[in-house]
Amino acid sequence: MKIKVLVWLVFLVCTLSIKAQENLCVDFNLKNEPTEEITFNEVNSVISVSKKLNDKNEITNKLEYTNLTIKYDARAYESFENLNQFNRIQNEFKISHKVSDATKLNLVITPTINFQQNLGISDASVLGSFQLNQQLNSKIALNIGFERSTVFGSPKFIPTISFSGKINNQSSLMIGFPDSKFTYSNNERNQFSLSNSYNGSFYNLDESVALYTTAAKISTSQMTTALEYERNMDKNWFINFKAGYDFDKKYNVLDENNHKLYDFNTGNGYILSIGIKYKQ
Repeated sequence: MKIKVLVWLVFLVCTLSIKAQENLCVDFNLKNEPTEEITFNEVNSVISVSKKLNDKNEITNKLEYTNLTIKYDARAYESFENLNQFNRIQNEFKISHKVSDATKLNLVITPTINFQQNLGISDASVLGSFQLNQQLNSKIALNIGFERSTVFGSPKFIPTISFSGKINNQSSLMIGFPDSKFTYSNNERNQFSLSNSYNGSFYNLDESVALYTTAAKISTSQMTTALEYERNMDKNWFINFKAGYDFDKKYNVLDENNHKLYDFNTGNGYILSIGIKYKQ
């Protein structure tokens, strides 16, 4: 409870301090993902602020809090029932620099805290990315770079690449790794998208799991294919609904060196998500 109060106080301070900024986005989402014997429920809150400093430079700061609740079939995982509540706080700071009309550089630094209930200095890690955006012609752009992320369940350096562009006035397409997305809008209020992404995270444990005295964290990862609908209710407010399926779902217990100690073999499962967003 203290952690949740602290997080919301941080959000409130940030909101009050960015009134003079150019762009503000507040996003709140609920996601449910049942598998055969384990159900994952996630609450995600995001505050993002961006400001154009001049013609060449823009900065964006995004503060995010995620709470993951895991429910087990007691008959199958009785000894792991204490692994049921996890938290993540991360702050993404992005600098975009326009080198020329066709070239842009993006640098992202993301301090992250992943913990079960008790927060400690050892729960902190630093993620981030560096990316080159090159406009190849009037319709197609190339994005290439690398990032330190947790899309495979633990912090790793991975390459990133994508081609993106507008197909016409109603639709756009991005194809790449780790994310691909097709977006279509039939009018200014409705937007539909079909996405495929690799995503994951890890959370440090407060104490060792029974029978695994060296266990240090849990890890989740999957490839998600989803269909999403976003509706612009008025000038500033949006709602969105997402339905999809997780492939190659992994949920493991790891040691301090990210070696797998236990595999829950959850199997794949569908996802349902609902969210509300405020943009200014």
